[in-house]
Amino acid sequence: MLDLDHARLSDPGKARDHNEDYLGYSQPATADEGRSHGWLFALADGLGGHERGEVASRAAVERLVELFQAAPRDEPLGPLLTRLFRDVNAHIYGLADGSGMATTLVACVLRYDRAVIAHAGDSRCYLVRDGEAQVLTRDHSAARNKLTRSVGSELFLNVDTTELNVIPGDVLALCCDGLHTAVPDTEIAAIAGRHPRLDAAARELVDLANQRDGSDNISVQLIRVRSVERVGMYRGRVYKLR
Repeated sequence: MLDLDHARLSDPGKARDHNEDYLGYSQPATADEGRSHGWLFALADGLGGHERGEVASRAAVERLVELFQAAPRDEPLGPLLTRLFRDVNAHIYGLADGSGMATTLVACVLRYDRAVIAHAGDSRCYLVRDGEAQVLTRDHSAARNKLTRSVGSELFLNVDTTELNVIPGDVLALCCDGLHTAVPDTEIAAIAGRHPRLDAAARELVDLANQRDGSDNISVQLIRVRSVERVGMYRGRVYKLR
């Protein structure tokens, strides 16, 4: 069955007096739940200032986790994440009430041997495999701190999703721009891939971003695939592969 190791770390950085990032996850309680729902990981980087960004990021992640846990069994991951992101967007848009409060959001759901990533904004998801990091998301930004898409800024949200098969040894890294603007992909791959302990890898990445920049909040969530359950699909039904 699918087995994962994971760790997360968030730091305000050297220039901010508060942290507008928020991280969360949902871990299946049983093997059956792992097959019917899977694992969810999410990271948000709030926008709006005056602590409103902090409200938006936390509300977005908590709402996403709540909706994921209440989702119907076996709903296909791509449509599921798209639907949940749009619900979260409407929730944050209502909370903002015209204040400009919004947030980036990147999330990854894993089930069997598949991962689906959804995002809005410039928080990223990387796949680290064989010593190289591949960016699985596309920044929705014209420049740093100038987003073209975010959760809660508009009533309707266009959601980008990416689906891939995962194999044992893969590491997925969710991070905000406070990390990926300071630490290049090659170093993210090297650090996330070499540490046997993901909490140590997360600490090294955050420390390095603070040394290089530190002008923004810095957050990272690392997920290592230890084993998978290989499956195929036929007419929408899952069958196990030997």
